[in-house]
Amino acid sequence: MKKIILILTTTLFLTLNADAKEESDKEIKQIPEAQMSVTEHKGKFNGTSIKYKVSAGDSHLLDAKGKPKANIFHIAYTRTDVKNSESRPLLFVFNGGPGSSSVWMHMGLFGPKRVVLPSDAEQVGAAPFNLKDNPLSLLDIADMVFIDPVGTGFSTPLGEYEGKAFWGVKQDAEILAEFVRVYITENNRWNSPKYLAGESYGTTRAGAMVKELQEGWGSIDLNGILLISSIIDFQTGDFTEGNDLPYVTFLPTYAATAWYHNKVPNKSNWNSLQEFVAETRDFALNEYATVLLKGALAKPAEIDNVVNKLHAYTGLKKQYITQSKLRINEFLFMKELMRDEGKVVGRLDSRYLGEDANIVVDQFEADPASYAIDGAYTAAIQHYFANDINVKRSEPYHVLSGEVFVNWNWLYGNSARSQGFINVTPFISKGMRQNKDFRVFVANGYYDLATPFFATEHSMNHHGIDLNRVTMKYYEAGHMMYIHESSLKTFVNDIRAFILP
Repeated sequence: MKKIILILTTTLFLTLNADAKEESDKEIKQIPEAQMSVTEHKGKFNGTSIKYKVSAGDSHLLDAKGKPKANIFHIAYTRTDVKNSESRPLLFVFNGGPGSSSVWMHMGLFGPKRVVLPSDAEQVGAAPFNLKDNPLSLLDIADMVFIDPVGTGFSTPLGEYEGKAFWGVKQDAEILAEFVRVYITENNRWNSPKYLAGESYGTTRAGAMVKELQEGWGSIDLNGILLISSIIDFQTGDFTEGNDLPYVTFLPTYAATAWYHNKVPNKSNWNSLQEFVAETRDFALNEYATVLLKGALAKPAEIDNVVNKLHAYTGLKKQYITQSKLRINEFLFMKELMRDEGKVVGRLDSRYLGEDANIVVDQFEADPASYAIDGAYTAAIQHYFANDINVKRSEPYHVLSGEVFVNWNWLYGNSARSQGFINVTPFISKGMRQNKDFRVFVANGYYDLATPFFATEHSMNHHGIDLNRVTMKYYEAGHMMYIHESSLKTFVNDIRAFILP
């Protein structure tokens, strides 16, 4: 009997082991083979004719045990007609979300081709869209790598890993910092000047990556970061109950928006938008901030003064301002400014106007600045993949993933008490202290209600940032200032001057 039991036990053990091995082999087979398309091109950028290659495909990153962890899809542009390519600046470019691919800055700003949209904030409509050569691209002076974080574009978790392992402030920065290390190693770019270029949440990502790349032994020191439409301290933009700071930091953008749509009473009293905004800044920092801080201690005369000036700068009705307790969040403003005309203003770019089915509700049904341009960028990247760089895949390219956003871990670290509002400004400040060549470029749109310029100014003026190494630029456009043709040209020239001072 014991012999029979032993045989049965051994058979069961061998069967389980075989099943486990089969499942393990099946798991390995399920990891797709990395794909890479390499194509050769010519172009003329900033008046210079060059040759370059495009490497578009996958990079499989491994965990500490050598197992596949994540696939990062990226598109790398490398100039091929120069002898010492190692000394060329190298830009790692990504957008934000979190949950966005790199399509926006790729097809709108830095890439060799871009989709051209109306500069006056008109809706784009349907295909065909205007996709043309981009002579303003930086390819004559720099190589660029456009990165799609896990869950966006064609980037995916691999093996036993799931998306949530990468969907968090720290987790995201860690995996993309690892991608940077692997890329510069495989492409012999350790001695190249290196920059991170992020837009929107991508600026938060850039700040977190500064910490991951530069701190500790074996660091990868950066020459700088480009913060485009930045949000690096979320206290400046989170309208949480009891946090009055955003009411102050958003006000100059409210004012700029009212100026653009001719809602400012007595607009002729100011000679320019810049003069008007400067006065609004001063009011926001002093009289307005003081009254908000005082709360119930504010005197009636002080409150009346604030109500009158908020009306003068934003065009909102005095009764509405009073009933809002002097506190109007961004969504209320976007709906209220032009309610009488049945219009709502855009969030990403407040120059855009939309119409909602219900005029009396307190928030818009969708952002007019988003649905006006999304289709054009989606079509442009797919057309470019198939017709220019030979990327032909059947799986969907995730331009913007809601799944990533709703599952994002906003805590930096494991402790729930480690941080209140996420703030990566101290990481940037520390990066400056520990690297004398580290510089910061900041691009701001006057009509950006998603990441307002005054909030960015507040961040730059705190936490020990060395302002002597910060370049602040402003454009009469919104979150994606490169949509606006004249702003685009100035913007690119400003970036060129920053990279090659």
